[in-house]
Formats: sequence, C-alpha cells, structure tokens
Amino acid sequence: MSRPRPGDGRPLEAGERVVLIDGKRRRYLVTLADGGEFHSHAGFVPHALIIGSSEGATVRSTRGADYLVIRPTLEDFVVEMPRGAQVIYPKDLAPICMLADIGPGVRVFESGVGSGALSMTMLRWGASIVGYEIREDFANRARSNVRSFLGDDEAARYDVQIADSYAGIDPALGAFDRVVLDLPEPWQVVPHAATALRPGGILVAYTPSIVQAAQTREALARGGWIDPRTLEVLHRGWYVEGAAVRPDHRMVAHTGFLTTARWVGSAAQGSM
Repeated sequence: MSRPRPGDGRPLEAGERVVLIDGKRRRYLVTLADGGEFHSHAGFVPHALIIGSSEGATVRSTRGADYLVIRPTLEDFVVEMPRGAQVIYPKDLAPICMLADIGPGVRVFESGVGSGALSMTMLRWGASIVGYEIREDFANRARSNVRSFLGDDEAARYDVQIADSYAGIDPALGAFDRVVLDLPEPWQVVPHAATALRPGGILVAYTPSIVQAAQTREALARGGWIDPRTLEVLHRGWYVEGAAVRPDHRMVAHTGFLTTARWVGSAAQGSM
C-alpha cells in the first residue's frame, strides 16, 4: 500500500485514515471501510459519505453535526494512533531529528521503538532504521503503525528485531551513522554505541528524568565523545482572536530531556 502524498488530489478511499474535525475543533482519527460508520454522541456518519470525496469536504451526522474531513498529518497520527507504550510527542520528535541530523540515507540504530512514533518521524525524514525492542507486542505495534501511515516503501527501510540493546549491538549489522535511544537506562547502551557508530556519528537519548539524563552524561564523559549537551523543549501556544492576543493559560512544559553527543573515538582524547 502506498500512502497518498500531499497535493496528489486523490479522492479518499476505503482503507485510508482520515481526521474528522467537529465544530469544537475536536479531532477523531478514523479508518475508512466499506459499510463502516463513525459513531459519536452526535449520531453517526456512514463512511460512504466520505469515501470518494476530497480533502476539505464536510459531512453531516444523523443528528445534524458537521465534520470537516482531512487526511491526517504525522502529528495527528502520532497523537491519536494505536499504542502500547507511551509515545514521544511531536514537540520532541522534530528536535530529536534535528539534533541527530536525520536525513535521506542516514543509517540509524534505534532502541526502545515503543509504538513507532519516533521511527515514523525518522523514516519520514529519509532514514533507514534497525530497531531493537524487547517486547514483541510493542515491535508488532510499531511495524503496523509505520506501515499503515507511511506505506510499504518506507516500511521496507524499517527492520525491528526482538533484542536487548543493554546486552549489546550485533556487530554484523555494520556501522551506523546515528544511535537514538528511548530507554529507561540509556547509559547502559553508551559503550555499545561507541562500537556501533562510525567516527563522527551522533547519539541522542530521550529520558523523562533529569537523573537519567545525568547518568547518561556520566557515561558519555568516559572518553571518545565530544560536544555533550542536554536540553528540554517547552511548547507554549498563543490565543489569537481579533485584538485579544495572549499566551495560552496552559502549556506543554516538561515531557523529557534530550541528551546528545558525537563519537570520535581516540580523536577525542584531550579535547572537549
């Protein structure tokens, strides 16, 4: 299955996911099916009213509620997709890809794939990924989410294996350009990353706790790593309604810490 690309103008089809937006701007992720129905407190919408229409169409429920229909963005899908593990949210996904310098052709080792949110983002940016996940149900969920949102072509660049990165990274996999970790104890993987990364490669670790980040930094201080840094991303929206302009009363503050460093091996001795 190939996912429709933005701007291709194809009508909505059975098997696709769409986002329905109601009058209060609530968003619902729906998979279209022949004979299917979307049910809510405002009645139901037969999928037949959506299939064959274009993005931007408005459909009405049996109780008179209107819904705007669009294809989901990656952000929509990450927030609403089926999950087993807690996902990394969009405010951290893009900074991780920037810190790791993800781009077309970059070869990534990822550990702790969870529900696949970070995997999808890196694949979307053009990376090829080998992932280690210790739970088979999480691995299957991640594979399913990647294939259902990005399609088979991108899924072909996604190899998830049931393995424990704390125990090591198989040298038969070859050298990686990046190591990206979402694990409770990423410092345990730092020594293995040093053998798996090519010189100049980048490690990025996502950790909810500053204590985890500090322990990761301690591991990165043992030699061979340069430019270590730790940061967090805060997300504050703004209310804009005519002349009324102010910060939102609520903001998405702490979710996790991002710790990164570059591997240069013996060249790092006596440097930063």
